[in-house]
Amino acid sequence: MVADKKGKPKEDAPVKSDIHEKVLFINRCAKVVKGGRRFSFSALVIVGDGKGRVGMGFGKANEVTDAIRKAVDDGKRSMILFEVEGHTIPHDVQATYDGAEVLIKAAKDGTGVIAGSHVRAVLEMVGIKDVVAKNLGGNNPNNQVRATFKALSKLKNIDKTLAMRRG
Repeated sequence: MVADKKGKPKEDAPVKSDIHEKVLFINRCAKVVKGGRRFSFSALVIVGDGKGRVGMGFGKANEVTDAIRKAVDDGKRSMILFEVEGHTIPHDVQATYDGAEVLIKAAKDGTGVIAGSHVRAVLEMVGIKDVVAKNLGGNNPNNQVRATFKALSKLKNIDKTLAMRRG
């Protein structure tokens, strides 16, 4: 609990969370009606803790803030744990989702995250620090993020795989 100036505990104080969120894309959609145009917004958001857990959220609303809030809630509900080996990934991986294709390669320490904007955001939210990634097709942010999730879900720990093969 957080205390106010007089030392009394505050019950309305927000709880500090280790989950970070990043807005990747906001789309404005217009509907023409009798009185003019009606705008609605959709938001694509990535949430993660930097320790291997990450989620993607997509929300639609008539206001930008409501769309972002809905997307963050959706992302927190859909968080997935990915296999990370130190600061990089265990092996190279490639995945396709609709028209988007993503190639992710392990890199040496100190390389940093070399990737396009949407793939980079996902990899940083997972907590990967040294990796090289390439978007091989498609520029739809939603499909790029889903292809990255698909690629990361293909990752397997080498030690666990070898132990399964032996025994």
